Amino acid sequence: MASIETSIIDQLQPISTLSPGRLKELAGLCFVEKVSKDINPFRMNVSKAAQALYLLSGELGLRYANGNKKIMRGGSEASKHAVDASAGLVEAIALTDIEIVRIDLDLLDIMMTWDQLSDFEKPSTNEAQKSDTTKTSDNAGHSLAKPARAATSWMGDTGVFSASKLQTGVFSRLPSANIEEMFNRMTSVDVKAGQVIIHQGAEGDYYYLIENGTAVVSRITEAGQPPTILAELHAGDAFGEEALVSDNKRNATITMKTEGALLKLKKTDFIELLKAPLISQITMEEARKLTANGSIWVDVRFPSEYQFDHLPKAINIPLNELRSLIPTLDKQKEYIVYCQTGRRSSASAFVLVEQGFRVQVLQGGTRGSKV
Repeated sequence: MASIETSIIDQLQPISTLSPGRLKELAGLCFVEKVSKDINPFRMNVSKAAQALYLLSGELGLRYANGNKKIMRGGSEASKHAVDASAGLVEAIALTDIEIVRIDLDLLDIMMTWDQLSDFEKPSTNEAQKSDTTKTSDNAGHSLAKPARAATSWMGDTGVFSASKLQTGVFSRLPSANIEEMFNRMTSVDVKAGQVIIHQGAEGDYYYLIENGTAVVSRITEAGQPPTILAELHAGDAFGEEALVSDNKRNATITMKTEGALLKLKKTDFIELLKAPLISQITMEEARKLTANGSIWVDVRFPSEYQFDHLPKAINIPLNELRSLIPTLDKQKEYIVYCQTGRRSSASAFVLVEQGFRVQVLQGGTRGSKV
């Protein structure tokens, strides 16, 4: 089944308001469905997710709870809008063979939110002239103009911030105001191939997003031995959060494999705008109720600590191995992470939230909770 042409959905409302980049991305995720006469297209929604259904061709009969009946025809002005299934619609029947397109409402809302935030309160001509350059000084003290990129323009980059990342990643859990402010505070830096961005053992200072380029994650596990390559990171991936959340030293080295550009956020801004709203903490009593209903304990300490003393039925996924073991976890499950104090578990929770998992942190860790 081929994806839909952009020219088909750019006539639909409110889809037509999307930026060209988002519109192209959405078109790649949509498909034309053919529905035979006398079939209710709403009953063919196998995903069960809330969807907007648009009629592209044919005739669709609609019957409402108040007794009203309507016929919607593909290509009409009315068909530019989704069939309103929330206004007491009792039945929808294809009066002829029809063609439809379904669009996930949550996905569409995320795309529209990001588009609107990236174009939020466009500056006046004078303000734009001021913000288009940043001032530096030469040796003689003269001001030099250096081109600067508008902060919110980063948000419209579908290569970095694709719909799938926005729908399940860290940004899907943030308040819109925090997202906008985060991009206002971020700075962009150009990087070269071979440049070390983070040194293992250093203090945490920044949270990074890769705007473009590829980076390599490595760790020295034994003195005198070469570092172990743990992962590759690409455009849209983030790093540096573990040391900031846990307030520990960097546990790996990040080196650019190619030249590129990074967006970076200071530690204080990261804690205010990302850590605070994303790390959800619960008491031991609340955690036990959740695990009784299927949530899973995850002990993020080292195996030696886990083997010595762990909570019943807990699985062990050490923080330093978390990224490589993420594929073994089920996104349909909810996880409750813990350590002794809450530091390592908070860092683990943030990494998992970035990957779209539902996670809670045991407040205070096992030392601060009544086990």
